[in-house]
Amino acid sequence: MSMTANIHYDCIIVGGGVTGTALLYQLARFTNLKRLRLVEKYDCPAQVNSHTRNNSQTLHWGDIETHYSREKAQAMRRDAAMLVNYASHLPPRERDRILFRMPRMVLGVGAEESRLVRERYAAIRACYPRLSLFSPQEIADLEPNVALVDGAWRREEILAMGTPDDWSAVDFEALANSFSAQCVRIDRNSDRHVSQLFGTEVRTIRKDAAGYVLETSRGLMLARSVVVCAGGHSLSIAQRMGLGLEYACLPVAGSFYLAPEALHGKVYTVQNPRLPFPAIHGDRDIRAHGKTRFGPTALMLPMLDRRPRDSLRDYRETLRFDRTVAAALWHLLRAADTRNYLVRNLLYEVPWLNRHLFVRAIRKIVPDLTAGDIDYAEGHGGIRPQLIDRQTRRLQLADVRIIDGKGIVFNITPSPGGTSCLGNATRDLRLVADHLGARVDWDALERELLSGTTASGLAEEIPMLAEAG
Repeated sequence: MSMTANIHYDCIIVGGGVTGTALLYQLARFTNLKRLRLVEKYDCPAQVNSHTRNNSQTLHWGDIETHYSREKAQAMRRDAAMLVNYASHLPPRERDRILFRMPRMVLGVGAEESRLVRERYAAIRACYPRLSLFSPQEIADLEPNVALVDGAWRREEILAMGTPDDWSAVDFEALANSFSAQCVRIDRNSDRHVSQLFGTEVRTIRKDAAGYVLETSRGLMLARSVVVCAGGHSLSIAQRMGLGLEYACLPVAGSFYLAPEALHGKVYTVQNPRLPFPAIHGDRDIRAHGKTRFGPTALMLPMLDRRPRDSLRDYRETLRFDRTVAAALWHLLRAADTRNYLVRNLLYEVPWLNRHLFVRAIRKIVPDLTAGDIDYAEGHGGIRPQLIDRQTRRLQLADVRIIDGKGIVFNITPSPGGTSCLGNATRDLRLVADHLGARVDWDALERELLSGTTASGLAEEIPMLAEAG
């Protein structure tokens, strides 16, 4: 289809990962907007951070992530329940390509971490009825390679909390494709125009009297509202419009290592509160059968994603290195824990040496692994656009959404973006609907995404939707 500028869309979504496709699905399913379009530079959905190789495949409920506050954990529980409720309405064969049941736990090693696990359990167990503390024997029943070394008990004190069997893993690539397919069906079976244009790059966006003009590799597109869900590239596009100039981008790449099947589910470790990066965890890989994936590492790279040729150019635009950025980097690196962590993660990328160093870290999870058991996972891993707030000269660890108040939204670091895709989509849907005066079927959204056995106990979240409706 040739694109001409006289086609005016109600909303254009830029970015076809799990965040962008979730929003397109919600706008198509729950609003009365007639003309919707998604634009993605790759030839199919979910080819960057949402790709199955490029994330930890975790459904984050907030229970085993020890760095989440109680409020953050509750928000993640709601968002995870929305995702499970969506999948529960699909045919079982399709659902089972998206969601996977397995045990999950956070492991405390040593007396201090075991104490922290007990305290965390006491603080959040009221929010998670199925959450349990696991003794060494119970850990061994679920994950024998964690609790035992050559058939004998580990010498260190260990304690874990988690659930023995639950929806714990997601193929976010399959989920994005499911959202995309739902939108194709709506487009074909209704009087509404819900289109998805792949292999199309958005270069710039500008505001005019009627809305927004998007300059793309296929010509101009017009929209009354725009939502950009393109990771670090969202900030690049925003800053070309003069928005989000208070931020600089510091991309952090995460890589993984693969080992023969060592875990039955997911084993997280206690987060170091002095580090702004996630602790290493082990995950049964849902695509590479018979493999366990360990990671992620954290490496600062001068690019917004690992493949596109223009990524380095966009990175230079979003960094805008100056004294403020230098001060933020100095503040980050002068802390010994952070400095040592970054140097160690840099060495994790050095061939041969990397396996011998990394195996020491993951022996905390599986103590009898050797360097010969693991391999660097080539072609795996994504890039998180970590932002620096120029005013505070600190890393911005919370989610960042840039809004101009006139109809455009830039999503930059929805974290964790995969699990939060439907929750973030609901928040963006409200912004778009309010701006355009669109009608939202909040009852259907509540029924399909917020009600059900997985969402029991979430009634306190539902009034916000009713008020918005």
